[in-house]
Formats: sequence, C-alpha cells, structure tokens
Amino acid sequence: MEMQQVRYFLALSNTLNFTRAAEECNVTQPALTRAIKTLEEELGGELLRRERQHSHLTELGRRMLPLLQQCYDAASSAKSLAKAVQSSDVAPLNVTISNSFNIALLVSIFTELFRAYPGVHLKINRGSPAAVIDALKSGEVELAIAGPLGQAWDRLDVWPLFQEGIELAVNSDHPLARRNEADVALNQLAAEPVLSRIDWETSEDLSRRLSAKGYSPRTAHEVETDQDLLALLEANAGVGFVSVTAPRSSNTRRLKLRDLDVSRIVSV
Repeated sequence: MEMQQVRYFLALSNTLNFTRAAEECNVTQPALTRAIKTLEEELGGELLRRERQHSHLTELGRRMLPLLQQCYDAASSAKSLAKAVQSSDVAPLNVTISNSFNIALLVSIFTELFRAYPGVHLKINRGSPAAVIDALKSGEVELAIAGPLGQAWDRLDVWPLFQEGIELAVNSDHPLARRNEADVALNQLAAEPVLSRIDWETSEDLSRRLSAKGYSPRTAHEVETDQDLLALLEANAGVGFVSVTAPRSSNTRRLKLRDLDVSRIVSV
C-alpha cells in the first residue's frame, strides 16, 4: 500500500467522483482509477460502488476510511518524528511493536520516513505488552506501538494512532461462515471452542464486556501472536476474536459481533 493510493482514496471518499478527485489530487483520472483499483486488490474488495449518478463507499470502504485517514495523518507526521532523532550519518531509532499489531500498516509511514531521512536506521523488536513497557522503562527503545498497555507511567507520552473494532474470525468452512449474514450473536457462540490470546492488550477489556453480556468463552487453545491464531483458524481448531487490522486469509472469514460493540485504541 502506497501513501499516494491512500491520498487518492481519501479524496475520492470526499468527492465520490473520480473526475473531481483526480483534479483535487492534480493527476489524470486514469491514473487515479488505476491507483484505486490497485488499492482495492491489495485490500481484497471494492472500496467504492461505481454508479453513474450515485457512487458511494462500500461497506469495506466505509470501514477502511477512518483507518486509512489515520494512517495518512500518521505518515504526514513521520517527518516530525524523524526530527526528534539526533542527526548523523546513521541515526538509530529503536522501536518495539506489540505482537498484536500488524506491521503492514506502517509500510507507507516507513516509506515516507526513509524518503525524508535516509540516514535513519530502524531496529524493530516484537513483544508482549509487559515486554513493551519494560523496553520503554529501561530505555532500550525510544518508541513503541501497541494497544492499551494498562499501565500508567509519568514518563510515558501516548499519541493515539487509530481506533479499531474487534471481530470474530472463523474458518471459511465453519457453519457460521456459510450463512448469508455478516454478523453473529454471542448466544450463537455458546458451544464454540474459542482460541484464547496470551498477553493480548485487548483481552481484559474484551473478557469484561463478554462477561457483562453473560457469555463465558469455552477456551480451546492458547496462542500469542496473530499469525499463530490465523494458523489455528485455518486448521479449523476453533473461532477467535481479532482486531479489524489483524492479518487475513482467504481460508477464514470475519464476522461482526451483533450485540457487542468493542474496540481498542492503537497508540505510539
């Protein structure tokens, strides 16, 4: 995903007109159309329903709009972030990223960062929420990206990047996936084995909200990373709760939680 594609989509979502969006971005309409098509291919679906008089965003387009807007805003501030790094031929920037964060969302931000400051040298580590906090407190890293860490620290500055919802992920052959419905009620999960997440920033809040709804998940297996969860989903070992931006697979399907509105804020 390129920042140029994101910028074109944001203009298109504002105008709902390819001609006006192209004019706003100072590009030809064919160039904008190609960029949007490429973005749709990368995201796995149409972002805009093209109709002569009443073009409109699809469900995927509406759900991706706030995330792409936040990614674009974050990329725009990448230069400001780089200025905080002492200038030298090679300026190290140590970053720790939560196991639950999809690093693919940072590609466009990194692209802008490297273009503006080619001397920046990134060192990226992964870790649990506790490991993220420890790395910050010890000074091993200057920057962290994670969901809610649940720990207050007077030297910890937090800037929200975006808010994302939590969905249910199931194998494509699962009975819940074969219905002609895009959501699922909690009472439909009563007998389902649930893949549990180890050290997921959202676990505590999600468990509290599920309990308030009278639902207690029947834990099947425990995993630590999104990739491990995806592998077990593909093996049809159970169902799992995931963030909207977690890695996807053609062998799995996402379902909204009909009677539970839960989300998390990813911050830097």
